[in-house]
Amino acid sequence: MDSSLITSLSSSFKQVPASAIPAFLNCVLSSTNVSPSTLFDSLIDEFHNRFQNVEKKKFDSDECNHIASLVSGICHLLKNFGLGNDEFKLFVWKVFIPLMKMVRAYELDMLNKIVESFFDVVIETSVLDTLGVSLVPFLLRSVGVSMGMVQHEESDFIEWGELLLCDSMSTVNMDESYVASLSGSFPIPLSCHLLNLILNAAFQSQQGALKVEDFAVGLLWDLCNTTERLLSQSVEHRSCAVSFLLPAIFKAFSYQSSVNISHKGNIYMLSENGFKKRIWECCKKLFSVGPIERRDAYSVLSLCLSSGSWTDGTTGSFVTGKDPVEFDLRSEQEFWDEIKKGLIVDESLVRKQSLHILKSMLSISEVSKKKPEGNTVHRATTKKETWAEKEAKSLGVGEFYGSVDSGLTSQQQWQAFVLLYEMLEEYGTHLVEAAWSNQIDLLIKSSHQGYMETPDEETEIFDWLEVLWNRGFRHDNPLVRCTVMESFLGIEWRKHKRCTQSMSQTFVLVPFIEGLNDSVHHKDFGLKGIYTSRTIEGAAQFVCAYTSCLNPRNQVEFLINLASLAKKQSFGRAGFMALVQCIVSTSYVVGGYGNKEMEHIQDRFSRTPYEPSSEHLSQDDMSHILDVLKFVADSSRQHFNHKYRIRVYQKVLETAASVVTPCDVPLGTLLQFVSAIPREFTDPNGSLRKMMLDWLQGCNRKTSNSFCNDSTRLLASLYEYLKGFISDHVEGFDDEDLEAWESQTKRWARVFFLIINDEEHLTDMITFVQDSGAKFFQEKNHLERAPVKFLIFILSMLLELQNTQDGISELSSLVNSNSCNGSVEKTGKQIVGGASCINEKFAVVLLSILKELISFADSSCSVFWSHKIVENGALSGSIIGKLGGPSQRRLSVPTTTAVLEAVTSVKLIGLISSYCAQVTSGGGELKFALAFFWKFINHTISSQICNSEAAAEIYLAAFEALAAILNAFVSLCSARAFNLLENDNTLLTMVDGEFWLQVSVPAFLHNINHLLTAGLLVRSRRAVLLSWKWLCVESLLSVMHILDARRIPGDRTSFFSDDTVQSIFHDIVESLENAGEGSALPMLKSVRLALGILASGKSSLDGFPGVDTQTMWQLVKSCWILHISCKKRRVAPIAALLSSVLHSSLFSNKDMHIAEDGHGPLKWFVEKVLEEGQKSPRTIRLAALHLTGLWLMYPRTIKYYIKELRLLTLYGSVAFDEDFEAELSDNNDARTEVSLLAKNPDPELTEVFINTELYARVSVAGLFEKLANLAYLVEPASQNQDYEDAVVAGKLFLLELLDAGVHDKDLAKELYKKYSAIHRRKIRAWQMICIMSRFVSSDIVGQVMDSVHICLHRNNLPAVRQYLETFAINIYLKFPALVKEQLVPIVKNYDTKVQQALSSYVFIAANVILHAEKIAQQTHLRELLPPIIPLLTSHHHSLRGFTQLLVHRVLFRLFPPVDSTSSQTKSLEELSFENLKSYLDKNPDCSRLRSSMEGYLDAYDPSTSATPAGVFVNRVEESEFECVPTCLMDNVLSFLNDVREDLRASMAKDIVTIKNEGFKIDEESNRPLVMSIPNEERLSEPSSLDFQKKITLSKHEKQDGSSTSVLQNGETYKRLFEMEKEDELVSQLLRSRSMEVERLKSGRQSLILVASLLDRIPNLAGLARTCEIFKASGLAVADANVIHDKQFQLISVTAEKWVPIMEVPVNSLKLFLEKKKREGFSILGLEQTANSISLDKYQFPKKTVLVLGREKEGIPVDIIHILDACIEIPQLGVVRSLNVHVSGAIALWEYTRQQRI
Repeated sequence: MDSSLITSLSSSFKQVPASAIPAFLNCVLSSTNVSPSTLFDSLIDEFHNRFQNVEKKKFDSDECNHIASLVSGICHLLKNFGLGNDEFKLFVWKVFIPLMKMVRAYELDMLNKIVESFFDVVIETSVLDTLGVSLVPFLLRSVGVSMGMVQHEESDFIEWGELLLCDSMSTVNMDESYVASLSGSFPIPLSCHLLNLILNAAFQSQQGALKVEDFAVGLLWDLCNTTERLLSQSVEHRSCAVSFLLPAIFKAFSYQSSVNISHKGNIYMLSENGFKKRIWECCKKLFSVGPIERRDAYSVLSLCLSSGSWTDGTTGSFVTGKDPVEFDLRSEQEFWDEIKKGLIVDESLVRKQSLHILKSMLSISEVSKKKPEGNTVHRATTKKETWAEKEAKSLGVGEFYGSVDSGLTSQQQWQAFVLLYEMLEEYGTHLVEAAWSNQIDLLIKSSHQGYMETPDEETEIFDWLEVLWNRGFRHDNPLVRCTVMESFLGIEWRKHKRCTQSMSQTFVLVPFIEGLNDSVHHKDFGLKGIYTSRTIEGAAQFVCAYTSCLNPRNQVEFLINLASLAKKQSFGRAGFMALVQCIVSTSYVVGGYGNKEMEHIQDRFSRTPYEPSSEHLSQDDMSHILDVLKFVADSSRQHFNHKYRIRVYQKVLETAASVVTPCDVPLGTLLQFVSAIPREFTDPNGSLRKMMLDWLQGCNRKTSNSFCNDSTRLLASLYEYLKGFISDHVEGFDDEDLEAWESQTKRWARVFFLIINDEEHLTDMITFVQDSGAKFFQEKNHLERAPVKFLIFILSMLLELQNTQDGISELSSLVNSNSCNGSVEKTGKQIVGGASCINEKFAVVLLSILKELISFADSSCSVFWSHKIVENGALSGSIIGKLGGPSQRRLSVPTTTAVLEAVTSVKLIGLISSYCAQVTSGGGELKFALAFFWKFINHTISSQICNSEAAAEIYLAAFEALAAILNAFVSLCSARAFNLLENDNTLLTMVDGEFWLQVSVPAFLHNINHLLTAGLLVRSRRAVLLSWKWLCVESLLSVMHILDARRIPGDRTSFFSDDTVQSIFHDIVESLENAGEGSALPMLKSVRLALGILASGKSSLDGFPGVDTQTMWQLVKSCWILHISCKKRRVAPIAALLSSVLHSSLFSNKDMHIAEDGHGPLKWFVEKVLEEGQKSPRTIRLAALHLTGLWLMYPRTIKYYIKELRLLTLYGSVAFDEDFEAELSDNNDARTEVSLLAKNPDPELTEVFINTELYARVSVAGLFEKLANLAYLVEPASQNQDYEDAVVAGKLFLLELLDAGVHDKDLAKELYKKYSAIHRRKIRAWQMICIMSRFVSSDIVGQVMDSVHICLHRNNLPAVRQYLETFAINIYLKFPALVKEQLVPIVKNYDTKVQQALSSYVFIAANVILHAEKIAQQTHLRELLPPIIPLLTSHHHSLRGFTQLLVHRVLFRLFPPVDSTSSQTKSLEELSFENLKSYLDKNPDCSRLRSSMEGYLDAYDPSTSATPAGVFVNRVEESEFECVPTCLMDNVLSFLNDVREDLRASMAKDIVTIKNEGFKIDEESNRPLVMSIPNEERLSEPSSLDFQKKITLSKHEKQDGSSTSVLQNGETYKRLFEMEKEDELVSQLLRSRSMEVERLKSGRQSLILVASLLDRIPNLAGLARTCEIFKASGLAVADANVIHDKQFQLISVTAEKWVPIMEVPVNSLKLFLEKKKREGFSILGLEQTANSISLDKYQFPKKTVLVLGREKEGIPVDIIHILDACIEIPQLGVVRSLNVHVSGAIALWEYTRQQRI
């Protein structure tokens, strides 16, 4: 072909559009001698040369047009000029496939045009069979390569191997390199898409050629195989199979359900059912892989179901011969199980797919929407309930009402199930509430009447109700979750035994328990200290009923699995209590209590004997149960509330007692379980001790001799356990071994002392201790015998005895205080007596082995002084290179063993000495111990040679032992054991002319500091040494403190000098800043002890050497750094910090509070503490406790802390520090440190409020109450400077609070919400001002009352005003002269506009009259009562009722009844008051008002109400809000509101009665109603009428004389017509003026758009414009002034002048919406929620209020709860939100469109 012609054609193809190419080519062919084949070849070459190496990512428009024209020309030549298969192959390989590879370079529309042109050629030229050897193998090969296949399988019909491909292209002369370039990176989605089209074309072709049929069947065969392979590949492969291949395959089967295939001599049969079976097998594999695979499997099943019934044909698949494979998916149980799983997964798409599959299998399309026939009986329901019930019935729920008696059919049951499920997924909360319980109850009752027909004849609908409950328990809406849970627990499970039996354990253990962990179900949990709820009680009953339906073996398994949930899940407080209650309920059934009522079961410990049914419980079962119960008990430790924890432990013990016999479980397991119950609950005064003893000793078992058997068996087990423990020889051990042994022996000792109650048991143990002690301590080679185990055993016994002794002391105090009843007192005395006997006997036996023990310890301690050098090379590989720690001594194993044995023996000697010194007077034996101590101390503090790490480690161990000895010294000093050694003068021994303590303490500090700085110990071991150092220092200072208290005054040199104490003090101060958290407590204790010793005998530390202001600055700053560096705020360190820094001896020093340049050190420290206390409740409570005690001791310091007092007064935190109470209960250090804080002014208030947010101001109130007592209750002659300081401090603080009440930004604010932060602060301030009223004196009373009057005239809530009133009453009672001067003129001022102030002054005046002294009472009566009387006629209802109440009270108290016979002699004034008194007394409304007050006026005492007890204690149980009681004004307002509501209800009832009577008359007269109203709507319509509306007859009522009306008389009609005519004449002028306005209003739509939540002016202006365009009734905005903004006016273009703009502030929005709802408007919100309705599916009511949300946050939750429905605009794009103006405009148009129809 001529090159010039080709060039010309090429340029033409770029310019001629594709649609004109066929005509263009026809012209070329007819005008030239070019043949079609030549032209075809030239076009192919043109395309190949032009687009072969295109690197662009995207074609431009010219290139796209060029390609389209070339393809159009080639296809035209192929279709119309008879070109052969070779040309078609050439087109495929050189044009079509390259174009498909470049699919990303052009638009999708172009791709579709190319593919469409290609298949037009295929169909018209009948070359389908040619595709089988060209394009199809290529596409199959591309798919295979993407799956990692390099060769086709033997079973494939179409062969696509690499050689075969080359053979198929040999006719078009292409090499292998070109093939390789084509086959690489061909998109798999495109391959599958093309295969889809080819298969459809093959089965749709009408060619009828045998080759085409074979090709179609073969391709179907291969695509079935390929689809199965793709489903096992990646997400992309499965997506291609689902999107392209499966639809094509199922469409092919719709043409022919089964086909025969001949392949390599065999005949195969391919059927639709057979293929679906193979697909189901693939889906089963996908289900078990993951959530994404599960979703794809559901998509595959949905496609299979959409292709037709599973039972269409039963032909076989891929099997030789004619054996058909029957397959019905409904018979596969695994299918139904997977559908259940899919219905409850979290992914909404999977749930929708599962529901679609289920509905398809059950042939359920839509539930009928028609309303049920017949009338329903109406009950009293709210508007929302009525609407919800109607809407629920419209969805089909009503079809099933009333069908319980006859039972539901299988199809109806499934319809009800699907309906409820769809409600949970799609519909609003109100629908679920309306339909749920009824339908669930109906389904349960129907399940008793037969089995389901589908999905399985042996499967009840109840099995599927678990799906509904599962989804309901996890619903997004908390109201729905509550509805579902209440419905579930409301079922009487014992009456539905078969339903309960069919419930799976998995459902109970997972979704049900998870639902119980939801806090929304436990709103009443924890109120008033009651840690249960109705949900928990219902859950316990359900679990009890469920367990009763299980067989014994499954019951045990269920109990273990249920208790094990504590290990697997995280529970909140209420959820954990629910779990525990379910566990104990299950144990009742397992133990044989299933037939008893719950309340009787719970009291069985105190009533009837019991015996657990253990026939089906093996030893392993009991051990497993105790193990999981131990974990449950341990888990409760994270909840710190004492009452909560004790309830949990009680339930755990009940469970153990129900199913476990202690003697039948391994002793180790039993000991572990008992140790999980905190000691405080099983101590002699513990609340669970009796329950624990009853279980361990078997006291409640029925067998008469079981006690002896159980007790003896358990003791025998304990003895055997102990003997085995001690006789177990070990060659070497470390700290971890010692810790494990100590834990074992502590658990053993605790159980042993719990169960022994016989002297014989004690004798056996004493004998064992004596024999074992002599045996071990007399051994020469003791390392082989390892007596350390025996030492640890004795150590644990002693610790247990000491703990028991502490509990006995508390019990003894309780018994001696006579605060318990007779039986408890008798039992307590028996326990105390028995414990004393045990202590004495053990003390004797311990003293008997003490001498041998000391000898043994002396020998063991030689390791400390031998000075043998131990090389580091002897360390084990597990220790070398580690940083070390408390259990990582960097010593060899033999040396570690020797050191630990020595340390343990020294600790034991110290503990025995301390214990015996408290219990007995064994002086002789204690002398040996003291001599050993003296020797050990001298050895330890003497100069030591440390030239290696090992030597330093040994020296560290010596200091560890020294800490134990010094601690024993403290105990001995406290027990006054040193009087035994007065002749030895141990502590007075002279060393180089100085006393022992004077020399030993500096030597100790020098040696230990040298060891710390020598660099021989690693960092972590230095930290350990520091801990021992500060413990030793604390003990040394404690000894000094005790001895200093016993010295002769002025003779301190008998023991030590001040220089010694100062050296310790300065060492501590310098070390505080860098101390670790573990050293904080002993260091702070040491600071307190040192300051106490230095201050001994002095009034203050003024000018004391070494403790000046500079030192104190260093101390307070170092202590503060130490405090804030501690990660946890523990009670003990905080209390120690306060008592050490704010030491009483320092607090009296003025320089510690103020300085010339600012604050003093203590003032700075107090500010820091209170600042941190704002975030830490326990810190501020402890600070308030200590500071108020110090201020009480030194009132003159209060003036420096007025700001801090105000902060404490106004402090409030809603946080309840549960850990605080638990720490005080569990931690002895915490109790001790809190007891050492300064004594609080009011211990009783402290005990009640210490762990409440009220305590900060309660403590301040107690302080000033105490100061007032000191200042005003003592005789003037006895007053001193402290009393004067108290008065000054009280006045200063009172004036500070009053000034804040008048001028403070928050306290002076008048507009605030109830229960807001400002409301709380006001209450706190005025509560304190009330308590401070006693400090008002004549010199400040004027200033005080001026502030009070200002506050009384301000707008304050009644809760605040009552404290102002009480304060004013007390001031007027204290200063009677002020009544005439101030109060009388105020009451007489009737022009006041502040009704609240007038009510307050009436209350003040009445109480001044009632509570004044008799001398002044009559004067006050004459001055105050006459001005009050006129207020009885006030137009203000609350003031009128308030005054009536108070005047009645005054008249009856001060006007005694007068004899009626003397009425003629009375004055007019007396008669008037007598009649007024009688009226107020007998009037029923006044009587009702007085009775509703419930004796408030009788109980009110202004004097008591101004005390801490009156403000706090007397109110604590009445209100949870700041201890505020309901005041008189609140009671009056509440009464009046109730009366108004009753009146409204009565009026509404009358309206309904009148309307119904009219309906009855209509029915009797058979006259038609004016409006046709459905039966169910007649009773609800009148409630919207206004009772006071003028009766105006409509036009048709006037014309129709026969129309029904309440007025039946014609004359009455005539009069009404005349009246209306006159009314029209009168109102003609008004009508003419408002005609234009009415015309505008009449055309407006009944829609109000609420935009109060919006703040952006462009959006508001745009909405105003939109509202005006669509004639909305109004636009509500937060601030109406926005219409004056220039930007607003620019956008709105005067729309604000025509559309009504309403100002609705955000704070008033809820009230506005509620008002509109009462007016009949439907309140809608434009918001995306879980239950939103699509805008195009929602039918707008005519009267609509549409709320728009904020620009970012949307509609707040509290507003959503008011809405009747939420609507959303359907969105298709990625961005999931519209501009709020655009959204409002769309919604307005949709409303307008609907109203126009």
